[in-house]
Amino acid sequence: MSEPVDHLLHLLNLERIEENIFRGPSRDIGSPTVFGGQVLGQALRAAAYTVPPERRAHSLHAYFILPGDPNAPIVYLVERLRDGRSFTTRRVTAIQHGRPIFNLSASFQIEEPGVAHQDPMPEVPLPEELISEAELRRQLAAQVPEVLRPFLLHERPIEIRPVESVNLLFPEKRPPRRHAWIRAAGTLPDDDLALHQSVLAYASDFGFMGTAMLPHGLSFLQPHVQAASLDHAMWFYRPFRADEWLLFAMESPVAAHARGLNRGLFFRRDGTLVAAVVQEGLMRIRSD
Repeated sequence: MSEPVDHLLHLLNLERIEENIFRGPSRDIGSPTVFGGQVLGQALRAAAYTVPPERRAHSLHAYFILPGDPNAPIVYLVERLRDGRSFTTRRVTAIQHGRPIFNLSASFQIEEPGVAHQDPMPEVPLPEELISEAELRRQLAAQVPEVLRPFLLHERPIEIRPVESVNLLFPEKRPPRRHAWIRAAGTLPDDDLALHQSVLAYASDFGFMGTAMLPHGLSFLQPHVQAASLDHAMWFYRPFRADEWLLFAMESPVAAHARGLNRGLFFRRDGTLVAAVVQEGLMRIRSD
């Protein structure tokens, strides 16, 4: 197992303080605030700790309230809202320095049969044919101010191979659609689907918001751009392994009032659609 994945598993291995109270560490990834995917993954993990393992998360809805401190742990308070015959509902509040910074509602369901259909997987090059995002970031690091280099050079636990690469320093205007193959950068445990769901929630925040920036030639590295995740929702439909390649197909249907909407689908290599995600992000152009 790689060191970055060891760190990710450490992040998601929450400490149980009380029956419904958990504490998770934070990790500095070179940005001034906690990575949103970390809080997503930890909150979903905290909710799953209070649910029988035969009930799997099928959806989550979350709001980012305040920026998190990457140098302090986060406490997760879980409320057991409903334990029905088929569905279980949990609400999670993330607290840091005595203030709520994030909240999440998650629903879990027993496995049951039903009708099924899905969109086809887009036809794109295979991950073995593409350059990793890590290599692209290393090439870019020499061209950016020193203060930004730790963020670009930080070794991530998620391997990303973009189909359409974007120059984050000088982005060209293009349609708001893109694709990337993603997977954990190491082997994950076999017998813990809830962990794989938390890892995918973590990974779903990497670069997602940049999709809405594509038509405007914007990037979060530009000093006049203020960007932040506002809310995030995911739906899980079929089993998957987060340490095997998943195609993340992203698009942005609208941006207005300094906000951009992004939506995406995750496909296994065999074309099976396993999860969907939607996020709204702040895209503010600063006059100063």
